[in-house]
This record gives sequence, structure tokens and C-alpha cells, in this order.
Amino acid sequence: MKVGFIGLGLMGSGMAGHLMAEGHELWLMAHRNRSFIDPLLQKGAHEAADFKALAANTQVMILCLTTAKVVEETLTALKPHLGRGQTIIDTGTTRPETTRRLAHELKMLGVAYADAPMAGGPEQVAKKEVGVLIGAEWETYEAILPIVSAYASRVKYFGPPGSGHVAKLISNYLVIGMIGLVAEAFRTAHAAQVDWQDLYEVMQNGSGNSGVLRKMMDAALAGDFDGYKFSLANAAKDIGYYASLADELGQLTPLTQAVEQIFAEAVATGHAGRNVSHLLDPAIDDVT
Repeated sequence: MKVGFIGLGLMGSGMAGHLMAEGHELWLMAHRNRSFIDPLLQKGAHEAADFKALAANTQVMILCLTTAKVVEETLTALKPHLGRGQTIIDTGTTRPETTRRLAHELKMLGVAYADAPMAGGPEQVAKKEVGVLIGAEWETYEAILPIVSAYASRVKYFGPPGSGHVAKLISNYLVIGMIGLVAEAFRTAHAAQVDWQDLYEVMQNGSGNSGVLRKMMDAALAGDFDGYKFSLANAAKDIGYYASLADELGQLTPLTQAVEQIFAEAVATGHAGRNVSHLLDPAIDDVT
């Protein structure tokens, strides 16, 4: 199938590589950062100069973008070039209400829309081990399943458009909350002069053992605070989306607000571009 891709980065480039390996004809949106696009072009992918060219040459277009605002801006530019029977797959973490509205607008044009955010990061994408949470009309889900399965090991359907993003925000709340807990626990351990290595080794035998704990601590014990490759800006964005969802559902709690504050403060103090595991660094406020 002819597949377009907008948003090549650590996640997107891995997904695109798997799609090509499965025999899909890949069209990539031109980008000033050539580090991800050029290796794929060398393997046989095509480069589209603009949205018009991308839409003209593909049946399905995958978005791997950062925020609801960027998704909306991209689709505003893309919509004039779309035709009946085409499909858009949004693989980022976006506001569910934005997804529902965009899906409705595109349906009026005869274009299908699916939200298909992922559980897992660049390492899982590289190993084809990500999970995908899909919100779409059932017919759309069935149509895109072979495409999504090219880069995912587990795919689950959650309901109509927006449902995948609702499920992903709930999943991310759990993960982001755990990141905050690990960071605060080990910074407190540092203040109390409790040895990190000894504490971590014992914790791996208890209920606190988790993927989050290992991702953050394995690298940190070697002095590397980039072990968990997920930016503080993205974490703050996702927890903000979750807080809005929880508020809408009457589920906003002091715990949600406390987690949201941890990441909002990290962004406000100039650390947006750092990975979340930098929260472990006792000297984070001294790092510029």
C-alpha cells in the first residue's frame, strides 16, 4: 500500500522503517532535518515536496506529531488536498475532543480518521514491541490493522474516534505518575544519604519494581540522567491533557494536580527539552 508519513523523529523513523520492511510504498514529507529522512530515502522511500504531493501519491497518511495544536495545523494544511477513500492515522498523544472534531470534519469529506497512539518508546519501536490503542469506526480499524501491525506487537480497539486517545492518556497518567514518584523517592534518598545502588537493588525484589524504575535508575547509577528518553515537555503536555480529561469526567483529584505540578514546574524552570529522568538529578535546578 502507498503510505504517507508526516513527523519523522525517533519514533516515526522506526515506524517508517518497519512499514518499508513489510513492503509498503513509503512517501515522506520533506523536512529540514535530514538525519531521519535521508537513510529511509536511501532504502527506497520517496520524498513529497508538499502536502499536495503527499496526498496525491498515497492512500493512507500517518501523523506522528507532538501536540493537538500541531495535528490540527497539519490537517488544516492537508485537507484541501484529500479525497474520498483516503485515511488519516494519528499516532501521537492528542486531546480526545480535538480528535473527535477532526474525525467528524474529515468524515464529511469522505476521509476516514483513526487515533492510534502508542504505548512504548523508541526502543520498543525499534524492536517492533510497541502497543497501539485505536479509536476509529470499526471498518476503519479493520482497514488499518495490517498497516499498524507492521510496527506494533499488540493492537487493541477501544471504540469510535477519540477512544484511543482517552485510553492512552489514562495509560500515560500511570507512567508519568510513576516517573514523578521514582524521582522524588531517590532525591529524598540522596538527601537522607541512603545509597542509591543498595536501595535500587533491594527495590527490585519488591512491588516497586517496574519498567519505569529500571529505565530511570539503570542509567542514573552510571551518572547518566538520560536513561528515560521522554522529554519533560511531552510529559507536561500529556499530564495536562489527562488533567483536562479527568476534570471533564469528574475524576480530577489532588494526586492528579500534584503530578501535573511536578512537570509544569520542570518546564517553567527551563528544563522542557530534558528527558524525564533528569528529575532524578539532585542538582537539576543548578543545571542550565
